[in-house]
Amino acid sequence: MPVPGNAALHSASMHETTASSPPSELLKRVRAILDDSDRWREQTLNLIASENLLSSAAREVLDSDMLHRYAEGHPGFRYYEGTKFIDQIESMTTEVMCRIFRSSWADVRPISGTVANEAVFSRLVPHGSPAFAHTVASGGHISHAKLGALGKRTKDLNPWPMLDDGWNIDVPAAKDKLREIKPSIAVLGRSLILFPEPVSDLAEVCHELGTVLLYDGAHVLGLIAAGRFQQPLHEGADLLCGSTHKTFFGPQRGLVLSNSDDEKMTRKVDKGVFPGSTSNHHLFTLPALLVSAFEMEVFGAAYADATIANAQALAKGMHDLGLDVAAADLGFTQSHQVAVDVAKHGGGKIVAARLCDQDIICNMNMLPGEPPAAAVDPKGLRFGVQEMTRNGMGPDEMREIAQIIRDVCVDEADVRERVHALRARFTDVKYGFTPDDLR
Repeated sequence: MPVPGNAALHSASMHETTASSPPSELLKRVRAILDDSDRWREQTLNLIASENLLSSAAREVLDSDMLHRYAEGHPGFRYYEGTKFIDQIESMTTEVMCRIFRSSWADVRPISGTVANEAVFSRLVPHGSPAFAHTVASGGHISHAKLGALGKRTKDLNPWPMLDDGWNIDVPAAKDKLREIKPSIAVLGRSLILFPEPVSDLAEVCHELGTVLLYDGAHVLGLIAAGRFQQPLHEGADLLCGSTHKTFFGPQRGLVLSNSDDEKMTRKVDKGVFPGSTSNHHLFTLPALLVSAFEMEVFGAAYADATIANAQALAKGMHDLGLDVAAADLGFTQSHQVAVDVAKHGGGKIVAARLCDQDIICNMNMLPGEPPAAAVDPKGLRFGVQEMTRNGMGPDEMREIAQIIRDVCVDEADVRERVHALRARFTDVKYGFTPDDLR
């Protein structure tokens, strides 16, 4: 979380820089910054758990006339004319998403996973009503917290009771709490998610109480699409929200899905998307999402299997080298993520910066049991392997990365040459189509 005031100071500083330069120089500076960013990213190990790469085919269709256009409503029922081609793309995207997730209803218009959550919360959570969600310390996303989208509707947020391992919900205690509190909504899914959630165990109680059970699958959406990790809609969740740019390797957008026969609920969510949280929905990214969805149909299973295997290889590799990898007694992870306690090496904030200086990108992250104040300097790191997997890396490379991370954490070694040499071997985007497939 940034220190208050830093953004304003940075903005003022940038304003002084641009005000003293002619536009011709500023335009060159813009291009140079982007070129520098591209070159740097191409030589880094990106282990941010919430990012991924687009295929060359998906990137190509980002550049179309839809960059300039606007559409509100649904295909065939727009408030603007001139949308007949946009309608075709949006209709195809909705159809493919329903097929991939085996869902009866989908809304592909949210422009992010948080916006998708906002659309649900704004229509299905009465003001001040009780709700259940994970705390940030137990892996919950900020949109589930008092400071986020759910907190706009209610401050009566109840944490899921957890087992002593800190990673799994105490199901009997959760059932008792649900019956006691009778929340309007119960949110499963996390930002730090290593293991499946007990959807089927909790769905029966939620349905008995009339509680909406929402699964936020932002991080694991691609694994779910591939039939891996878990299947929330088929385990009893009323709604599945997600981001389309993490393990689902599309552009940065969001999604809401349902198999419920409660048409009143889905109509409310529809209104929550538009006009509630989204007007025009960044149409130029929609064709890229459609291409990525086709890629997920063809390559998703192989990609998901490789991603999960890589996460387990990275976790075991770091564990075998003496790092304090979380959930070792539970098998480390069943998702794309790995969590590591680096308190004895300086803490998450310091070690994440140290790794970034060596061109290894990850993020500091709270671990179970940490107090709220730890958010600005937690003891943990979160790694995600989904992007390096899409570049074609496998378990052998994950073990090599584990050694590199250990050398930075423990020895504070300079490993940039090793990082660059490894990354240079993996520059292509796998599990996807090429522009030739579009012609």
